[in-house]
Amino acid sequence: MSENFRWGIIGTGSIAKSFARDLTFTSGHVVTAVGSRDLSKAETFAAQFNCTPLGSYEELVEQDLDAVYVATPHPMHAPNTILALQGGKPVLRKALCGKCT
Repeated sequence: MSENFRWGIIGTGSIAKSFARDLTFTSGHVVTAVGSRDLSKAETFAAQFNCTPLGSYEELVEQDLDAVYVATPHPMHAPNTILALQGGKPVLRKALCGKCT
């Protein structure tokens, strides 16, 4: 394992930004990469949080990461979580409703 715990984030919305911002208050945790269906959104996010932008969620789970944070809308939590798990990545996702059990 690297010196820092390397996070990848699926999604670039407000929850993703909050998570990335919160990591700046920790020691030993960094956002390494962000994946989006829209590369330009990933590039904007990456410029703000100094990480690698990727134009797909599949590309993200192929990266050398310690875990993935799923920050997409609720209907996409299950498929994005499964994608990351199939890519061998531990997953953290925020469940705000009963739809994500």
